[in-house]
Amino acid sequence: MLSNMKICRLLPLLLLALSGPLHAEDGPALPAWLAGTWQMQQGSAWAEELWTAPRDGMMLGINRAGFGPTVESWDLIRIQRKPDGRLVYSVQERGGQAIDFVMRVASDEAIEFTNPAHDFPQRLRFWRQGQLLMAEAAKMDGSNVTRWNYRPVAGPVDDRP
Repeated sequence: MLSNMKICRLLPLLLLALSGPLHAEDGPALPAWLAGTWQMQQGSAWAEELWTAPRDGMMLGINRAGFGPTVESWDLIRIQRKPDGRLVYSVQERGGQAIDFVMRVASDEAIEFTNPAHDFPQRLRFWRQGQLLMAEAAKMDGSNVTRWNYRPVAGPVDDRP
């Protein structure tokens, strides 16, 4: 027969097991405010970022950056809810191996992802400042900061008849 102490220890585990798997909407909200087409221009340096609206626990994104007519970098990105409810930012630099950053904090207009084991960046932050989308990459201690200030732009237009 189980003692009261053993029952008290087992009860939370039993309740967790009976609660079933997490659904796509369980956990923190995906950053829907990130969806859209964004552009940054500083002299001849430029960057573009496009994000889909959330659907079934996932957002897809792409970005590219360059100088003048030259594309110097590009990434395939997704923010996805994992089965345990965590949000993960996965980036494939130039389509390579995915690097995952786990959501650390989020609010209605800001989100931060971290991966302390990655060389650089280790911390990625996105936030809205009025109509602008702000982005920042840094080390965990806040050093070696790179920032982007994106403005919203209209998406691609299909001008075929």
